[in-house]
Amino acid sequence: MALFTLRSLSKDFGIKEILKDASFSLDEGDKVGLIGTNGSGKSTLLKMIAGLESIDSGELWVNASAKIVYLPQQPDLDETRTVLEQVFADSGEQMELVRSYEALSDKLAHGHGDPETLMSQLSNVSQRMEAAGAWELETQAKVILTKLGIADLEAKIGDLSGGYRKRIALASALLTAPDVLLMDEPTNHLDALSVEWLQSYLSRYRGALLLITHDRYFLDRVTNRILEIDRGDLYSFAGNYAYYLEKKSEAEDSAASSQRKFTGVLRRELAWLRQGPKARSTKQRARIDRIRAMQGQEFKQTQGKVDISTVGRRIGKKVIDLAHICKGYDGRILIQDFSHSFSPEDRIGIIGSNGAGKTTLMDMIIGRVQPDSGTVEIGSTIQIGYFDQHSDDLAEHGNQRVIDYLKSVAELVKTNDGELITASQMLERFLFPPNQQYAPIHKLSGGEKRRLFLLRVLMSAPNVLILDEPTNDLDVQTLAVLEEYLEDFNGTVIVVSHDRYFLDRTIDTVFALEPGGNVRQYPGNYSVYLDHKQAEEAALKPIEAKSPAAVTVTAPSAPADPKTRKLSFKEKREYEQLETQIPSLEAEKAALEKLLYQNAPADFTEVQRLSERLAELGQAIDTATERWLTLAERAG
Repeated sequence: MALFTLRSLSKDFGIKEILKDASFSLDEGDKVGLIGTNGSGKSTLLKMIAGLESIDSGELWVNASAKIVYLPQQPDLDETRTVLEQVFADSGEQMELVRSYEALSDKLAHGHGDPETLMSQLSNVSQRMEAAGAWELETQAKVILTKLGIADLEAKIGDLSGGYRKRIALASALLTAPDVLLMDEPTNHLDALSVEWLQSYLSRYRGALLLITHDRYFLDRVTNRILEIDRGDLYSFAGNYAYYLEKKSEAEDSAASSQRKFTGVLRRELAWLRQGPKARSTKQRARIDRIRAMQGQEFKQTQGKVDISTVGRRIGKKVIDLAHICKGYDGRILIQDFSHSFSPEDRIGIIGSNGAGKTTLMDMIIGRVQPDSGTVEIGSTIQIGYFDQHSDDLAEHGNQRVIDYLKSVAELVKTNDGELITASQMLERFLFPPNQQYAPIHKLSGGEKRRLFLLRVLMSAPNVLILDEPTNDLDVQTLAVLEEYLEDFNGTVIVVSHDRYFLDRTIDTVFALEPGGNVRQYPGNYSVYLDHKQAEEAALKPIEAKSPAAVTVTAPSAPADPKTRKLSFKEKREYEQLETQIPSLEAEKAALEKLLYQNAPADFTEVQRLSERLAELGQAIDTATERWLTLAERAG
């Protein structure tokens, strides 16, 4: 069944045609990845489907019974709410019950009010929560938030960073379990472990997805269709990202072959025409008409590709030396006694949970932040190019024209092959056409701004490249070219990224930031690092099995360590509730399985309904068990 359908949709922003005569339909069970170069209109298309952007022409039909939830790159949240209140904002009666339960629990914990009265009220609310399924919803919310690295559920939204807000909005979207999830770069601001979890969650998600992401592993493992926007045209590929690459290559080869054949035929026909045949016969007149039609036919050129070919500069033996550096904030140690001498051949990826100190380490290297102790020495020949994750430099130049922003670095650039080209030509190589070069920077899309900032960094001819979350907002095509550029880059590369594919392509050493400020070094790319970690965990299991108090379940990652906190009053109540809820769910599941496998109803509709309930029970048991294990570990 179709959930929404686009028919002959068009959208034009004046200087750029986003969509022309585009048609597409999303059906139940579809998991679609939307790709295209930055500024091609991916986010605009999601906004049109969500009803937040107007349509110039065409038709958008949405199934009236389908619930659609849109997750933008920068969600607008109520700053007065707590994390938990925001997550439950769209849950109606269940939200009110959860809030009542939380308020009563808080009063009991702090001795505010008569204990007997409060316990009676709490018991009443607990029964209503059970009847409304609110216990299951709250458990699921806490599991999702924990997996996304949100530990403080009572924190005010207004006190949180943009990255935390995005994760809270993501949790809220997942919790509503809509028929259609529209997601714009859901992996931004997530660490690698959270991305792995989200990838697994969406792979099992029963609703339909239409998502924009630069994470190619994510696209490969979550999607079953790829939708590409290419200069206003919409193309659909019935497979994952690997399938898309294969078919796209075949289509481009076929188009190039067709164009070569067409050109050959046209050349021969024009040679015949130059001989001056007189159109006396009907066949000759028809042939002349056909030649004129062929002359007017246009072929769509192959998609433009970013060309990164800026010249490098000499790099000496001494690059950057870090000696016993330490850094912490508010009593929390981020970096503890870390030393390393970077070499010209280093390709290093820095990983760690959100808030572990990755960006802080980068800022100490370039001098934006001073270490609490230790020293940072930079070689005399070193020119650092720092591609920071927020493109802070662009924020100061929003009203400046694109061409002027680039000319402030260099008006002429010498490429690797010795060619001297202008700033305007360099912009064209980075897919900024002439009419866009004279537009103010604030008119660019988020991805186009990131691409422009990358060009400015590279035009400074660095011999040390520090890339802090380079994959945020860059399209997959640009990332592929950047990866090729880094392979031949004559200098040191330091990357902070959660993008597993990008790390696998660009690094040969991993620096893992661990709790307590320890920085551990692992040889190899990110996949090799994961193999190391799995081997370490496997080696620890026999030791854990010997200890009677050992807990064999890995706790979810989070910025703060929740295992050191004792259970609060309301968490104790939740723990007790789960101990009775899980067996009840398992009993219902067992009864349902027996009914389906031994005495299935004859009515197909009833069988389908029972099968769907069985799937729901399985997911509910997994979620409740995961939460119970987290609480059990802290309960001791």
